[in-house]
Amino acid sequence: MLIRSFPAGAFGTNCYAVASGPGQECVVVDPGMDAVEPLARMLAEDGLKPVAVVLTHGHLDHTFSVLPVCEGYDIPAYLHPQDFGMLADPGRWHGPQLAPLITGVQLPDPSEVRPLDDGAVLSLAGVDLTVRHAPGHTQGSVMFSVDLGEAPGLLAGDVLFAGSVGRVDLPGGSWDAMLTSLRDVVLPLDDETVVLPGHGPATTIGRERATNPYLAEAAQAPKGRGL
Repeated sequence: MLIRSFPAGAFGTNCYAVASGPGQECVVVDPGMDAVEPLARMLAEDGLKPVAVVLTHGHLDHTFSVLPVCEGYDIPAYLHPQDFGMLADPGRWHGPQLAPLITGVQLPDPSEVRPLDDGAVLSLAGVDLTVRHAPGHTQGSVMFSVDLGEAPGLLAGDVLFAGSVGRVDLPGGSWDAMLTSLRDVVLPLDDETVVLPGHGPATTIGRERATNPYLAEAAQAPKGRGL
């Protein structure tokens, strides 16, 4: 398995390309702000050809470049339906930090975006991505499980970071839902799982289970809380 990444834009959003190997087709994950040119350079280094864009959620720092990337390579985009509203009306779903970026940005019409369903397996570019719906950061936040060969992998978006978790204070966020996702979706994963987050460095489930205070809190969350 080949995974390449770079931090895109002012928010340092990790944009990934996932492929079975060099010179093969690939899946692009979360092309954020100012991602078009650095993505093209990264793909060229390994001779990768994108066949789809998959989005972990609908915030602009993860979706900003999805339209030019999809149009430039003539490929589809995938997003959980509960975040389609962020494409249709981004101003409603983003806080003041991102408000200045909304004017003039062009995002796909939700009708042109393919839906992600919880538990579905996307077989794209010789790679199987298992969709794990994990709301809390947004209503439609998802993670993607992928077999890295040496270990299981998790493209975690803004659900789980090294030492932290995604913010829940923007519209559509919910701490109760986040706790439920951490408890029921993240904590059951194997300790060896390599976490590839939406921001910051990679980590593992085992490391976060041992040191991340938010996972410790989620482990104590009573059943029935959240969703």
